[in-house]
Amino acid sequence: MQKLTNKEEEIMQILWKLKKAFVKDVLAEITEDQPHYNTLSTIIRNLEDKGFVAHNAYGNTHQYFPIVKMEDYRKRFMNTAIETYFNNSYKNMVSFFAEEQKISAEELREILAIIEKKQ
Repeated sequence: MQKLTNKEEEIMQILWKLKKAFVKDVLAEITEDQPHYNTLSTIIRNLEDKGFVAHNAYGNTHQYFPIVKMEDYRKRFMNTAIETYFNNSYKNMVSFFAEEQKISAEELREILAIIEKKQ
């Protein structure tokens, strides 16, 4: 699975949300830095070339849909981020978020309860 650019990830988030969409539908979902229609169409075709989306043709127009599940991409992205930025350590990752005050003690207790429940 190839790494996506930030813009490609943004477009995939929209396609995962909409499930099926024409380029104009995706364009309508973009609120900031809206690309030109042709630029967006090119990005979506690149996503198709990378194997992330497919399409149904209706005359000259295409309706696109994701063929890579969000969960699969998220798993790959998180594994890569943990390997790259946290020395392949979930402890280092959680510590980072705790130090940055991005996770509360209550949330950590909830995570611990989930872990203990699975054992």
